[in-house]
Amino acid sequence: MALEREKYLKVRKAQAEGARTIEELKSMSDIVIENDTELEEVETLLKNACKCKNVSISTIVDAVKNGADTFEKVKETTNAGSGCGRCKGIISNIIENKR
Repeated sequence: MALEREKYLKVRKAQAEGARTIEELKSMSDIVIENDTELEEVETLLKNACKCKNVSISTIVDAVKNGADTFEKVKETTNAGSGCGRCKGIISNIIENKR
């Protein structure tokens, strides 16, 4: 079962605003997680920065900690953001907050 588009977009928007945990997601959005399956899907999504290239949040954080301080440098280092580009807000937030 795939996460409903509306919930997917809420997760991605909250990630771009800095949410990295379920608790942060819930405090930043009005998302309602209906069951354990949805919870697992949301937890998996929260770990992922770039769906197109399957690049994790931790990979982006590591790249930033190692000097990738712009979206272009992160893209070059990790390949994240080189597909559709919709993850740019998430990547930019990670660069800004280093988490």
